[in-house]
Amino acid sequence: MSAPLNNQLAIVTGGSRGIGLAIASQLAELGAEVIITARKPDALKKAADLIGRQGGRCDGVCCDVSSLADVEALAHKLGARLRKLGVLVNNAGVGGFSAPLHETDPSTWDSILNTNLRGVYYMMRQFAPALIANGGGDIINISSLAGKNALPNGAAYAASKWGLNGLSYSTAEELRGHKVRVTVICPGSVNTELSPHEGKNVSKMLQPSDVAHVVAMVVTQAPQSFASEILLRPAQKP
Repeated sequence: MSAPLNNQLAIVTGGSRGIGLAIASQLAELGAEVIITARKPDALKKAADLIGRQGGRCDGVCCDVSSLADVEALAHKLGARLRKLGVLVNNAGVGGFSAPLHETDPSTWDSILNTNLRGVYYMMRQFAPALIANGGGDIINISSLAGKNALPNGAAYAASKWGLNGLSYSTAEELRGHKVRVTVICPGSVNTELSPHEGKNVSKMLQPSDVAHVVAMVVTQAPQSFASEILLRPAQKP
């Protein structure tokens, strides 16, 4: 079982860096053909080339998940390859941790909610039918402990992640009869560019590879099991 995802296609949004890149690398190591999406073509090419040098199969496709037209174009570009789709990881996200809600500009609110929540809706709406047609698979939504706990000066981000958790719980019930498992992973602070690290010991923070490890556990579960929600914390407080 050195390549348990052999002959499967995996899509990872926000896959050009950070958590998304670590997840894409892990899925490729498990044998999947990986499609990574992001908005910047240069970053996508760099990430796909890195995974290729590691021995994996990876293509980058430009896609802004907050755009329905982009998501539909992504599905069109993949075409017949969707017959192998087995894993969808909704990882693309926008942060926002600098102001209380009453000082948050509406454009900032829209940017965060449109990517972190609406984008996941677009992706699931577009690709869940392929998973159903293929006889099942995994949808993994990367949320945050901010979707479980209060986050002062990050209310818009927290709202997007609370919403993402609710979306995940509900669609898990809708899709489990089709053998599609919907899992939500809620990490604490991860050492990436997304969130502020002031005053934290980054060596004690979660690393992108820690999230990727959990994704690997989810997609290699026995078919009769289903980890619907995983809260991931650092072993020691940073």
